[in-house]
Amino acid sequence: MTIADPITRLRAAVGEGAPSSDFDLNPELRPAARQLRPAGVLVAFSETPNGWALHLTKRSSGLKHHPGQIAFPGGKVDPSDSNVIAAALREAEEEIALPRLAVDVLGTLTPHETVTGFRVTPVLGLVRQPFTPIPEAGEVDEAFTVPFEHIANRANYLVESRYFRGVQRRFQVVPYGPYYIWGATARMLYGLAERLGP
Repeated sequence: MTIADPITRLRAAVGEGAPSSDFDLNPELRPAARQLRPAGVLVAFSETPNGWALHLTKRSSGLKHHPGQIAFPGGKVDPSDSNVIAAALREAEEEIALPRLAVDVLGTLTPHETVTGFRVTPVLGLVRQPFTPIPEAGEVDEAFTVPFEHIANRANYLVESRYFRGVQRRFQVVPYGPYYIWGATARMLYGLAERLGP
């Protein structure tokens, strides 16, 4: 596989696909119609000495939504944001000091509905200049990368379950080393892996 292959595959993955949600594996738990808040997350890949890699964060344990979980940089759309892409780029700059102008936005993927009531749009991008992630104190405990090959390989994705408030819930996971990537992040990554193809 050449260094250009991941870029070609990422470009081909852009666009609408099958909708996804935190309730995909638990359809019986889907709530009645509700108003979802728009959010954008940046699915950003950088070229490293070992190939292309995805930027992820470990969220602060003090956050209201998804504390301590592995996540993409991103968040809800603010009134100052022109769209979900602007929100994702702004949040990435705030959370890990990734300059907005350093990102070549390829496009968006199908939005994902979270159990916490957000309609999250993944924004796919390539980081076109070297940068050192600086976690924003209070929001991000750690910033790290995961190899493209790990994310693209659907064999790395598993379905696990646990009881939450007396109900068994199933969810996707894609562990990497010490990082337990699960829930909405893993589900959105699995959707990307499906679109990347073999």
